[in-house]
This record gives sequence, C-alpha cells and structure tokens, in this order.
Amino acid sequence: MTVKTTTAAAKTPVIAPEKVQDQVNDLYVASVQWLQSHWLQILVGIGVATGIALLLFWLRGFGPKLALRSKSGKGWPAVFGRAIQRTGTFFIIMLSARLVTRFAGAPDQVASTINFLFTIATVFQAAVWAREIILGAIEHRARSEHYAGEALVSAMGLIRLLVTFVLFAIALIVVLDNLGVNVTGLVAGLGVGGIAIGLAAQGIFADLFAALAIIFDRPFRRGDAVSYDQTSGTVEEIGLKSTRIRGVNGEERIISNKQLLDKEITNNTRREFRRTKFVIGVAYETPAETLERIPALFKDVIEGLEGIFVRSGFAVFNASSLDFELEFDSPHPDFQHAYDLRHKVGLAIVKRFADEGISIPYPTQTTFTAAPDGHFIMPYADVQAVKRVDLREGEA
Repeated sequence: MTVKTTTAAAKTPVIAPEKVQDQVNDLYVASVQWLQSHWLQILVGIGVATGIALLLFWLRGFGPKLALRSKSGKGWPAVFGRAIQRTGTFFIIMLSARLVTRFAGAPDQVASTINFLFTIATVFQAAVWAREIILGAIEHRARSEHYAGEALVSAMGLIRLLVTFVLFAIALIVVLDNLGVNVTGLVAGLGVGGIAIGLAAQGIFADLFAALAIIFDRPFRRGDAVSYDQTSGTVEEIGLKSTRIRGVNGEERIISNKQLLDKEITNNTRREFRRTKFVIGVAYETPAETLERIPALFKDVIEGLEGIFVRSGFAVFNASSLDFELEFDSPHPDFQHAYDLRHKVGLAIVKRFADEGISIPYPTQTTFTAAPDGHFIMPYADVQAVKRVDLREGEA
C-alpha cells in the first residue's frame, strides 16, 4: 500500500525563472511568425482597433459635456458624466485590442496575453466606475435633500477612502484569482482585519452608516420639525456622528445618529393637518334636550372658524360634570396655526355656552352632617333678620 503525502509547499505553485524565460521566448517566436504570416490581417486589425479606440476616446470626452448639462452640475447626469470621464486610456486600448484579436488570427500565446491584460484593465476600470457612481450618488442625495453640512462634507473624505479600499481590494482579489493564485488566505486576512477595525471603531461606523441611512431613507431633513421620545424641535444639522436639533425652548440638543434612528420619530413638517382634542364638562342640571344639541353646537363653532370638525359626543359621567369630547383638525400643518385655532375655539365655546345658558361647573363637593335623630344639620347657623336703624331718628 502506497501512501501519498502532500505538503503545503507542493500545493503552492512556484514561479521558476526558467519557466518565465521560456514563456517569453515562446511569445516572441509566436509573435514573429504571426507577423510574417498574417501581416495583412494585422494591418486591418490595427486600423479597426484604432477606429474603435478613437470612438471610445470621443465617448469619454462626452462625459464632461454630460456633466455640464445638469443645471447645478450635481445631478445624476453629472454623476454618470464624471464616471465616463474616469475611463482609463489603458482600458480603452486593451478593449480595442481584445475586439480585433480573433479577426487578426492571433496565436494562443498572444491572445492569452491580451486577454490577461484586458481582464486586469476591466476589473480595475469597473472598480473606478463603481467608486465614482457610489460617491456621486451620496453627494447627489445629500445636496438634493438639503443634508449637506460641513460635517457631512468633511466626512466624504472618509467615505471615499472606505469605498476606494473596499472596491480595489475586491478588484485585486479578482485579478489574483484569474492568475491562479490561491486567494483564500488573503480573503481570510482581509476579513479578520476588517473585523478588528470594525470592533475598534464600531461607534464611529455605526453613526456614519446611520448618517448614510438618513440621507437615503429620508426620515427627515434639515429644517424639519420632529418629535422623538419626549422631545420636540427643529433639525438644524445632520453630521457624520450626530444630529443637532433646536428645542422648542431654544436649547440645542445633540443626539448620535444611531440613537436617533433607534427611536420612533414623528416628522411634524410632513403633517397634512394637526388634530386637537377637548374634553368639556357641563352641569348635571343641564336639560337632556340641550345635551343632545351640544355636538351640533360644537360643529357650528368649528366650521365657523374654518376648522375641520371630526367628531363629538358624550364621553363620561364625571364627579361633578357630564363630559363631552370634541376633536377637530387645523387645515394647516404648522403648529402656530393649530395653536391659534385652539385658542379661538375655546373662547367661542365659552361664549356660545353663555348664550345658550349652558353652565360649565367648577369641581365641587358637598358634605352633609346628620344629627343623632337622623335629621340633616345645616353647615351654617340660622341667620337672623337685620333691622335697619335710622341714626337720625335715634338722635332725635
């Protein structure tokens, strides 16, 4: 029985200088023979490749023109225009050569070399295009939605570095894999390094990604009035790590982007209306016919003040009153308009109740005391009649 053992050194391909020299010699000999036997096809292929390259260069020059067509130079045409402008000369040349290789009848050695160089150029060019489109999308979103602030603009440098590192690391792995190199160890090393960096700066990255989530998901933007937890205010700036909110009392509140997104946020600026609810009590002595008319009375008051009546009705038997609920909407989303309408409605109801003779009672409580024989004892003494005395008659 024969046992085969394989060492790590046997698995790893070794590039010997003699092999490299032999491959170079084979490529040289094949190229010479190709030039001698297919010179006419080669000349035609060079002409065609030159035409393709000139066309691609012309299309690359169209990129800046496309960017200028955008009104502000920051829209989607500008994003794709800058990406086209970043097309590399080496990629254009290798693409042109790759397209005419089969027509020119290139030998396997030449065709393999062109394919290899074309693969390298394509992979890295794709990384450049992806970087420009991703960064352009972030900048476009930030500017179009008024998210751009000094902190976010300065953060673009860090975002560009991270995006560039990730994309070109992927491109390098793809190229090495096409070369036949075992990239498993490299991928594992990059994964471990990424985990270490992520754990070391998890707070910063969490807030950074939260800022990007705010930009793309658009729960709010600068200038919006928002409420979260028990706090309300106006968004003043969305930064790399935190968002600054001006409170209703004038204070500036600073909260990290991650913590802010973890909360339930109410965007008051995007309201279509604001709803107000009143609970109004009337006296128990109010006649039943009058009680039936109260919801209609409320509706007349609301519509007379150009509000939107929602509903009204009897709610509860309270200790000293019969309580009615009233709900109405302000036709505008701003808080001040709803505040003013609430003030007007409250005063109008008081006046209307006064005209109708409807009493809004104070909270009252009456205590009755009983004598030993069971009769009620009045809480005050009997009052004797006061006799009027004329001082002038007394003097007389």
